[in-house]
Formats: sequence, structure tokens, C-alpha cells
Amino acid sequence: MRLPHASDLRAFLAAAAVAHVSSSPAFRASPRAPPPPPLRLRLRAFASSRSSQPPPPPPPSPSQAVASAGAAVAVAAAASAAACEPGAEKPAICTADELHYAPVPGTEWRLALWRYRPPPEAPKRNHPLMLLSGVATNAVGFDLSPGSSFARHMSMQGFDTWIVEVRGAGLSMRGSELGAANTNSYMSPYSDLDESSPDKVDVVVPTEDISTQPQISEVPVIEDKNMVVNDTSEEPQLVTKLSNALARLSETFSGYVKDSRLKNIADSFFDRVSELAPDASLASLEEISEKILGLLELPRTSVISDQISSLSQRLVNILGEGQQNVSPRLFGWQERLSATIEDLQKQLELIISYDWDFEHYLEEDVPAAMEYIKKQSIPKDGKLLAIGHSMGGILLYAMVSKCGFKGAEPKLAAIVTLASSVDYTTSNSSLKLLLPFADPAEMLRVPAIPLGALLSTTYPISSRAPYILSLLRSQISAKEMMDPELLSKLILNNFCTVPAKVLLQLTTAFRDGGLRNRTGTFFFKEHLHKFKVPVLALAGDEDLICPPEAVYETVKAIPPHLVTYKVFGKPEGPHYAHYDLVGGRKAVHEVYPCIIEFLSQHDSVSS
Repeated sequence: MRLPHASDLRAFLAAAAVAHVSSSPAFRASPRAPPPPPLRLRLRAFASSRSSQPPPPPPPSPSQAVASAGAAVAVAAAASAAACEPGAEKPAICTADELHYAPVPGTEWRLALWRYRPPPEAPKRNHPLMLLSGVATNAVGFDLSPGSSFARHMSMQGFDTWIVEVRGAGLSMRGSELGAANTNSYMSPYSDLDESSPDKVDVVVPTEDISTQPQISEVPVIEDKNMVVNDTSEEPQLVTKLSNALARLSETFSGYVKDSRLKNIADSFFDRVSELAPDASLASLEEISEKILGLLELPRTSVISDQISSLSQRLVNILGEGQQNVSPRLFGWQERLSATIEDLQKQLELIISYDWDFEHYLEEDVPAAMEYIKKQSIPKDGKLLAIGHSMGGILLYAMVSKCGFKGAEPKLAAIVTLASSVDYTTSNSSLKLLLPFADPAEMLRVPAIPLGALLSTTYPISSRAPYILSLLRSQISAKEMMDPELLSKLILNNFCTVPAKVLLQLTTAFRDGGLRNRTGTFFFKEHLHKFKVPVLALAGDEDLICPPEAVYETVKAIPPHLVTYKVFGKPEGPHYAHYDLVGGRKAVHEVYPCIIEFLSQHDSVSS
């Protein structure tokens, strides 16, 4: 059997992401598979046989398994949050000495900061150490176990170590969620801070459950021509519900997306509504749909709202009257319309919930975390040391690049990047798997990729060659570089849901010029020669995600006297894949000493 091609894996990931989100309440699609033809095609074809054809079976079980995994995580987290009483300890997942929450100015977000205090006998250091993890990951990767903890190892070397969980990752949450959780103040026995220390609590994140609702069953077609099925008792409620959903659609997208992308969302909704209409009613339905689409693109006013309500009434009337004039009649069309409207509402909620990109991390989260850490650790020169793995390193490169462009001081004494690059054009990185999500229309159909749930579900079968999923393990760790139990813990606990907008921006690293800002006007690589912060850039010889050539492509843009570049791994082994630089069994003896030596050299306080 042939080895799966990269396109196979890419297709699987895209399909799995769509299947998972589709199985959630927010994205539960019509049970028909494949999706229905667009309204205009149906109108032209006038497919009169539609209602008499039996529906295909519902989608296969992989998406249901993913949904079950997400539901289990959500239930467990919610139960833990409910059990959090005054005097309770930190959530079990947090193995740090302290758990802090740093507010992000201008937002509801509170970033979880895991703090590891150095013991009294450790060497004295001048700067705290900030750790930034990769895309869609949390703090667990830096602290897998007492014997395999990058963060704990750094603290034992005297560094006041902080792991930053950006918005949407790990224990970070919005202020409203933080207040909803039954929280209590937590004060470490090592801490000399008073009770006024801000946002320092023990809390379990009440994980959103986006996958617990059952699939909608296919509504049967009644063959009895004498049965009366047009019950209009629910129609006023449907009109109100539809009007409110369309108004929310107009409000949500007025400042979010424009033009064709707005139309894609609305078209998808009306295509699903068209499934409920007899073909003889399609012309009238299309006319109403076009008018509503036109109103959605206009500024929201009371007049526009009234027109949307009036058109909603007409749309419901068309569906109801259409069922009186056809045979066989569609039973339960009101329930199906109601469910379709609810799907639209939940889709909007999900898009809003994951409405951030890479630049939000760069411009808001990381600066907020740095300010908080500086206030707690109080370095004499106001600077931090920082280590970033994967996207964490990309954030550090982007930060110093922007500071170099502005001529500003980045407040970093030195940085270490592990398997990071802002330009992947010269490499054959497996991150090209993200490219299917780069299309804006795809982004809106799948606004959030549930990477954690996907990996948790697929991991148990990942070792069964020749399945495509067997390749996923090599993306994370090289052969025999991680204890199987720790690898399992990493996969099952370290990954989160990531907005497609984050992936969309990261895919610009595969275009000429490398990673750019959200508007495409600022190329981070172009300004890497302008900053003055020492850099240690490390790569793994068998890293499929960020190969050495990708790391070196970024290193070349940095002044040689500021950067140290090293590739770990030997031809005879051991080899290092993407995560092995942080948690591989040889890292503590080979990688960690290299990092500690570099940080120690640049830990002096400037006068």
C-alpha cells in the first residue's frame, strides 16, 4: 500500500475539522450528505423529484467520536469548576507554584500565567523568564511531568519562570467566565504579595461545550395525501426568530467581513432554507432572499429592521403556503426551519467567540503578559528573558521586528526560539497542511479548528499503520525520543481550539517575503536586521513542521553578531522532531544546557 501523500493528510484534516464543527450545535449542517445544490441551480433545474428521494445516511462516526471527546472534556472541566470551593487548591492541571491572571487592556480576557519560583539555593538571576508555546497549545507542553518539565528545570536554574497562555488557550478566559467560575484567592506560601495582588486566583476554566447536542434526524416525507400538515401555530414565533437572527447577522458582519464573505454566510443559510420549499415556490423564495441579502449589507436602522421583519414574515408564509399545494407534503417544516435559524445563531456566536488572529497575540496578549510579569518580578532594568517554541518563537521574532522598525526598545534582554521561523518558503514544511484553511470562505465555514478534540480522538489509532494518522506522531516527536505515556499526555492535554483567522495569518509565512501583518502591508522578516537583542535559534534535524532550512531562512535576516544558530540531532541519532527540543528524552542533557548557557551570558543588568 502506498504511503499517504501530503494532500491526503491535508484533505483528512480539513474534512475532520469540518465534520467536528458540523457536529456541534453551531455548525450542525443538514443531515443530507453531500450538501444541497445552491438555490439558483435548483431554480434553474427545477428538480421536481427532490422531495421523493430518500435521504442518504447521516455522516459516519468519526465526527461523532470527536464530538464525544469534546463533550467529555467540557463536562469534566465544568464539574471541576462547580466543585471549586473556598480553600480549594489550584486546578489539578496546573502544576506551577502559582497561577496568576493578567488582564488584557481593552478586552475581557484574563491570561493565565503559570509561575515557577526558583528555590532559595538556586543561582541568583537578574531577569524573569517568559515562555511562549506554539499555536493551539497550552502550558502543559512546558511542564509534562516532574521528570520532564522544561519550566521547572529553568526555575531550578534560578530563573523566575512564567508560562503565558494566550487568549483561548488553557486556563485563560474572559472576565465574564472568570466571574462565573466559583473562584477564590490563592496565595503561594512563597509569595510576599499582599491581598491586593490583582487577578491572582485558583480557577478551573469552564470549557465551552460545542459538541454535546445530538444530530438532527432527517425529517420524513408523509405519503398520505389526505393528512393535513400545515400547522400555522408556530409561524409567528418563527417570524420573530428569523427576524432576530437576520438582524444579528447584519450587526455581526457589519464590522467583521465584507462583500463576498458576508454573502457566503447568508447564501449558505438561504440554501438550507430552500430545502424546505417546494420547487414551485423557489422563484418567490429567491426574490425574498435577494432582498434580504441586499438589506443585510446596509447600515442598521429601524427602517431596515422593519423591512427585514416584513420579509421574514413573507418568507415564512411562502414556506407554509407552499406545503399546502404539493404532494407529498413535508412534515415538520417549522421545526426544520427553527433548527436552521438556531444553527445560524450559533454559528454567529462561535465566530464571535473566536474572533482574533495572530496580531491580537502580538499586539495585546504578549505585551499585557510582559507588563504583568515585570510588575511581579521587578527586574532592575525592566527587561525579560524569553523563550518561544514554534508560534511562540514567531511571536518573539515579530515583536523584535516591529520594535526594530519603530526604533523602540523591546524590553527583552535575550530571546531563544525553538523550531520557529517567519519564512517557510524554502522548506517543505508540513505546515502547508494549513493552506486549505487560508481561503476566506473556508475560514468562515470553519471559524475555529478544534485541534485538541481532533488529536484526542485520532491518537488511539495513530499507531496503526498504514493509516494516514500514523504520520501525526512523527510531526510531534522523533522515534523513541519520548516516553509513550508522556507523548500520550502531551497529545491529550496540550492542544486547544484555534481560530481559523490565526491559521489564516500564519499561512502568509509560505508566501514570498514571509509572515506579514493582517493587512499584508508589513513584512516581519524585512526588519529583523534592525533590532539589537541577542538571539539563540535552535532547530531539530527531523522537524517536519519547522525544518532546519526554515529556521535558517529567518536566521539569515538577523545580524550575524546577534544570532547563534544550532541544529540538534545526529545522523546516527538521537533525532529531534518538533516538540523534542522541549520535551525529548535527550533534551535535558543536550538542549537545556545550551539554552541555560546562552541565557546566563545575557542575564547581566545594563547600566
